[in-house]
Amino acid sequence: MNILQILPELNVGGVETGTLDLAKYLVRLNHKAVVVSAGGTLVKDLEAVGAKHYQLPVHKKSIFTMVKMVPLLVEIIKKEEIDIVHARSRVPAWIAYFACRRTNAVFITTCHGYYKKHPFSYVMGWAKRVIVLSNVIARHMIEAFAVPHERIRLIPRSVDLEKFKYSRPDKRRGREFNIGIISRITPIKGHLYFIKAMAKVAKVVPSLKVWVVGDAQKSHEAYKEELHVLTRRLGLDHCTEFLGTQKNIPEILSHLDLLVLSTTTHEAFGRVIIEAQAAGVPVVATEVGGVVDIIENNKNGLLVPPADPSSMAEAALRIFRDPQLASNLSEAAITRVREKYNVELMVENTLKVYEDATKNFKLLIIKLSSLGDVILSIAGIRAIREKFPHYEISLLVGVESKDVLLRCPYIDKLLVVDLKNKDKGIKGLLGAARILRKKNFDLVVDLQNSRLSHALSFLSLSLNRYGYDNKKLGFLLNHRQKDDQPKIGPVEHQFRMLKLLGIDLKDNHLELWPSSDDEEYVENLLNTQWLSDGQKVVGININASKRWITKCWPKERIAKLCDELGLRNIRVVITGTQGDLLDANTLIKMVKNTKIINACAKTTVNQLVCLIKRCAVYISADSSPLHIAAAVKTPIIALFGPTEPIRHMPPAKDFVIIRKELPCSPCYKPKCRHRRCMNMITVEEVLQAIDKFLK
Repeated sequence: MNILQILPELNVGGVETGTLDLAKYLVRLNHKAVVVSAGGTLVKDLEAVGAKHYQLPVHKKSIFTMVKMVPLLVEIIKKEEIDIVHARSRVPAWIAYFACRRTNAVFITTCHGYYKKHPFSYVMGWAKRVIVLSNVIARHMIEAFAVPHERIRLIPRSVDLEKFKYSRPDKRRGREFNIGIISRITPIKGHLYFIKAMAKVAKVVPSLKVWVVGDAQKSHEAYKEELHVLTRRLGLDHCTEFLGTQKNIPEILSHLDLLVLSTTTHEAFGRVIIEAQAAGVPVVATEVGGVVDIIENNKNGLLVPPADPSSMAEAALRIFRDPQLASNLSEAAITRVREKYNVELMVENTLKVYEDATKNFKLLIIKLSSLGDVILSIAGIRAIREKFPHYEISLLVGVESKDVLLRCPYIDKLLVVDLKNKDKGIKGLLGAARILRKKNFDLVVDLQNSRLSHALSFLSLSLNRYGYDNKKLGFLLNHRQKDDQPKIGPVEHQFRMLKLLGIDLKDNHLELWPSSDDEEYVENLLNTQWLSDGQKVVGININASKRWITKCWPKERIAKLCDELGLRNIRVVITGTQGDLLDANTLIKMVKNTKIINACAKTTVNQLVCLIKRCAVYISADSSPLHIAAAVKTPIIALFGPTEPIRHMPPAKDFVIIRKELPCSPCYKPKCRHRRCMNMITVEEVLQAIDKFLK
């Protein structure tokens, strides 16, 4: 793999050391290691291990500079053929995020700090995989930044044991007792409390030597001067050395008898702790953040409350007075470091994250409505699964259509939106989009192709969004098919767009997956209607929808058809919704020669599937039951009026289309004064079609 790490600078520090360690081992394992930073003292070390460095001002918190850096980083990503961009700080992460969106490189972050809940910090949680150093940081990213647990990976910092030589405390103890603090000089590191604690220790340990390793940035020079003043005021200036930034930390640790970490706020991890433990130096640390993941109190180190000089001094004196305790803590610590915090394990786990991110992809299909159109999309969904067998496929669907897909074998997750109630309007759109963003989809296939679905595709922030360019906000997609061939079948229409993904139409059959309970329900329903053995059942969908009254065949014709079928000893089952009950009751009263089986509002959608499958023939206008009949391979008589069969007829094995050619048809009008297109369909025509199938 080709991996690019990006961080502000390459000077001495925990983030920088981790970057260098990872790069060294990546090169050893024959991966390409590239680092982008503003430069620093570790650049030579980086290049010495075989990694490549690009110097850019990616440390500057200037929007203008960050914007300028994006195309430059894009150029590097393309030149080096980068697979993974691993950002280790917030400013570089913003640059990397937008560069990855322009190159399709996988974006990964490592959270090295306990970030404040600020808009600037959110980018650290937008990566495909978010690496955290401790459980505390993992919880913080989940709770403060709403990062889904499934995207988080825990990889503690590590120590390169090749650099640190272990030595027991009793072997290194000399005439002087050396206590050190190693960190950048900033208030959150608690230097003031450390100095105050050392003043208490000095009263008991006359041979005390205090080493302050690290320096302050310009913004904290006043704080550094405050430390010098406090040191002099407490009479420690004779035994305290401010050593500034030191590159050779193993050498420093080889002279220490005790390391103190005095951080006052949540520490993401505390690399210096495991470095000290690797060298055999006992550690006293404040009980904050990720420190508790490393140190088990009184087992491999001593924990004290933050901002408490007295407790800190007392713990240091325990180490001084009890050499055996110091040795026991040291031996337990080095055992744990070798098991959990060695650099080889860190590299192995990081590579697993990289491989996971480059091999495991998530695909979203959007098909919101209506039920019939959702059923028509099944051939496309099946083809998408065949094309992407190893992807995690989710389907976003409206609540009205979800039941028909509950047992669909081609999707892994079903996401449901209620566009008529809780998810309606702008607020609902933004809420649904927020959920989709958390899922971090690599690819979105929009089979709905409406303004709403195109907006959801865009707001999901997926890198690749496929659909039709149909003047319904199609510009929000970045992979578009011109919708300039309207007169093709509905399944063919979907596959024309899916060709953008290299998917060809090979199998257009539809299918549905009702349960055995659904089948049993329908059998019981029919058994109560006194069907004789071998008696045929013809199903009739009595309406289309409340909106499309122009699709409805007149009730008088349906009643006459039922009477004719009754004379032939054929039973009729009528289907419909709760809203069709009044029409159903009226129809039943009109029929004289047979007892109609009224199934209106008596079935769920999956029970309706089983009922239609049980029919010898099914008659319907252009509506979802027609698509169900096609899916279960029941012979269909399709009655078309205001809509065009070529565009809406589902693929079926046995079917007859009855349609009247009129100058005004297809009009696609839901209302009409005369409705000649449907009124002209005769009972005799439908009977002839029924006879064709029953013979």
